[in-house]
Amino acid sequence: MPSGLRCLRARLRQVRQVPCPSLSILAGRRRRLALWAALLALGIAAACAPSVDERGAVHVLTYDGAVDPVMAGYIDRGIDEAERTAARAVVLRLDTPGGLVSSMEEVVKRINASGVPVITYVWPAGGHAASAGTFITMAGHVAAMAPATRIGAASPVGGGGEDIEGTLEEKITEDLAALITGIAQERGRNAEWAERAVREAVSASSREAVELDVVDFEARTLDSVLEQAEGRTVRVGEENRPVTLRLLDAPVVENNRTLVERFLALISDPNIAFLLLSLGALALVFELLNPGAIVPGVFGAIALVLGFFSLGTLPVNWAGVALIGLAFALFVAELFVSGFGVLGVGGAVALVLGGLLLTSTSNPDFQVDRWLIYGMAAVLAAFFMMVMSALLRSRRAPAYMGRQALIGRMAVARSPLDPEGIVFLEGARWQATVESGTVQEGEQVTVTDVQGLKLTVKKTEER
Repeated sequence: MPSGLRCLRARLRQVRQVPCPSLSILAGRRRRLALWAALLALGIAAACAPSVDERGAVHVLTYDGAVDPVMAGYIDRGIDEAERTAARAVVLRLDTPGGLVSSMEEVVKRINASGVPVITYVWPAGGHAASAGTFITMAGHVAAMAPATRIGAASPVGGGGEDIEGTLEEKITEDLAALITGIAQERGRNAEWAERAVREAVSASSREAVELDVVDFEARTLDSVLEQAEGRTVRVGEENRPVTLRLLDAPVVENNRTLVERFLALISDPNIAFLLLSLGALALVFELLNPGAIVPGVFGAIALVLGFFSLGTLPVNWAGVALIGLAFALFVAELFVSGFGVLGVGGAVALVLGGLLLTSTSNPDFQVDRWLIYGMAAVLAAFFMMVMSALLRSRRAPAYMGRQALIGRMAVARSPLDPEGIVFLEGARWQATVESGTVQEGEQVTVTDVQGLKLTVKKTEER
C-alpha cells in the first residue's frame, strides 16, 4: 500500500477516536436530564403507589387527626388495597377530635360497602373518637377501645365552631341522630346511647362504652384486638354476606400513609393554613411591587392554592379569611397612599382578627396559635413599614434623569486609561477618556461628562 494512503487512513482513525466536545457535552446533559426524570418518576411512584401486596393478611391503618378529606381518601385507599389483596380484615386505629360531617359520611359509606371486615380501634391510651369519630367507630363491623380512651360528644356545631340555632339546628340534629341510630342498629349496638351522643353530647370512657354496648370490647394492644375478634361472625358488603373472622394465623401488615397523604395531612392544620395564606399573599404583593421577579409570584400562587385546600379540610369561618385579605389590601394601600401609618396599623389589626376568627371554635385542635397570629402580624407590619420608609426616602430624594444621573459617580478602571480605556460603572463596562494624565487599572475615577455611550472621567483625588 502506498505510504501516502497509509498515512491518510491513520489520520482518519485518529479523527474518529477524538470526541467532539459539543456532542459530548450535549450527551452528558441528556444523560443528567434522563437521570433526574427517572428519579422524579421513582419519587412520585414511591409516594403514590400502593404499599401492601401480601395476600390474606390483616391490614392496619392508623390515623390521628381531624376527620377531613385527607382521612377519607386514606381510608378509601386502604380498604381498596385490602379488597384487592383479599385481606382477612382491616384494623382502623383511630384518634380524632372529630371534623367534617361530609368526610365522616364518606368514611361510613366506605366501611359499609367494604368487602372485607373493618375493625375500628380507638387507640392509643389517652386518645379519643369524639364527634365525627363516634360515627366512624360505631360503623366498624367490630369496635374496640384501648383503656383510658373515650367516645361521644357528637352534637353538631357550625363551620366556625359556633352553636347552631333555630330550624337549621333541628334539621341537622335530626339528620345526624337518624344516621347514628341507623349505624348502631345495623351493628347491634346501643342505639339509645348513640342518639344521646348527638342530642345531648354525652361521652363515655372505654369501660363505660363496653358496659353500655357502645363498642364490643376493651383491648390494650393490637394482638388483644385480634384475639378478642377471633371467631366472630360479621356481615360485610352491600350483599350483607356473613364472614367469620380468622385472624390469629394471618400476617399483620402496616398500611401507612404515603408521602403525599402525609403532606396533605400536614397542611390540613389551622396554623399551616394561616401561614400559607399570609406568606402567599405577601409573595404576591412582592411580585406586584417588583414585576418580573417570577419566583415570588409562583411561590405565592402555590401557597395560596395549598392554603385554600387546607381551609377546605377545616371548620372555617370565612369572615376570618376576608379579614386576612383586607389586612393585605391595607398593607399595600399604605405603600401608595400617604396614610401616615394608619393603614398599616389597620392591616395589622385586621390580620390579628382574621387569624382569631379563621377557625373560631372552642376545640383547641382547630384553633390557630395566638402567638403565631401576633408574631406574624408584628413581622408583616414591620416589613411594610420598612418598605414604606424606603419608598418615602426615594420620593424625597432629588430626581436625576439621563446623563445627570451619572455625572459625579465614581467608577473603577478595568484597563489603563492613556487617555482611553474601559471603566466599570453601575454593573456595566463603559468606554472612557481621562481628562488629563493616565489612570492605572484598578484605580477609581469620577465621571465628569457623558457623550452618548462614552464617559469623560478624571482621576479621583485621594482624601
